[in-house]
Amino acid sequence: MQHKRSDKVAETIHEIICSILSRGLNDPRIGFVTITGVEVTDDLSLARIFFTVIGDDQVKKDTEAGLNSAKGFIRRDIGKKLTIRHTPELVFKYDKSLDYGSRIESLLKEIHTEDDGKSSADN
Repeated sequence: MQHKRSDKVAETIHEIICSILSRGLNDPRIGFVTITGVEVTDDLSLARIFFTVIGDDQVKKDTEAGLNSAKGFIRRDIGKKLTIRHTPELVFKYDKSLDYGSRIESLLKEIHTEDDGKSSADN
């Protein structure tokens, strides 16, 4: 299987950002963040970084704002470690797929408990 260059760059960016976040940023809005994925365009001009954070909608908004305000620092650090001519622009986005998965799981549990209630009533 052949990997595209953008996939390799995305993987490297993911590792660098995780390293930066483990060292910590000096922004109180950024709490415990998990980077769930990085997508880099084929021309390497843009990197979308998807993250999750534990908390309510306000925590998610604050964390996204904190990450976007720190993206200059993060981009500079990526530029030092990547060996490409131009460092991609960074865009941080909250990863809604985990929320979607949790919602589906809760619906399935609800259906399962309803089925258990019906089968015990039938006996």
